[in-house]
Amino acid sequence: MLTSKVAKRYAQGLLDFTNESGQTATVFSEMKDVVKIMSQSADLNKFFLTPYIDAKKKIEVADQIFKDFSVSSKNLIRLVIKHGRENQLKSIAHAFISKVEDINGVQRVTLTTATQLSKENLDQILRSTNLVKADSNFDLNVNVKPEILGGYILRVGDQQIDASVKTKLNQVKKDFQLN
Repeated sequence: MLTSKVAKRYAQGLLDFTNESGQTATVFSEMKDVVKIMSQSADLNKFFLTPYIDAKKKIEVADQIFKDFSVSSKNLIRLVIKHGRENQLKSIAHAFISKVEDINGVQRVTLTTATQLSKENLDQILRSTNLVKADSNFDLNVNVKPEILGGYILRVGDQQIDASVKTKLNQVKKDFQLN
């Protein structure tokens, strides 16, 4: 997921503040809730993106939705809305989560397969590579894309292993064209 400069700056500011005030764990959990709520509610996204609804009304609605959040999280949400950046709220939350996970040494692993795999197969793929550190925590995101035909694509940070059938077939096709 590409994160905008705006989201990164707000997330860094929030991280700096929560580190100073000792609220990083609480706000981390709440930002996960923001992502979850924003991902599940298309109506809320439409509401926040509607330009003719003023910021005060959006803040009132946000205060009701996020009423159980800490003061720090609520203040961030209010600030974002007040500055007209409510369309960036989910990205800001994502960026904050990523920054905290980076500090805690959590690897983000994306595995794309043609079909759903069993837990044993997932573990075998992850153990077969040196990209995933066995002694560290990792956040595994599994995508199922039948168009890769078989095999898998493993992405860890900015490194990728493409062991998909589609890629191998394309390589064979390319080799035949060259010869």
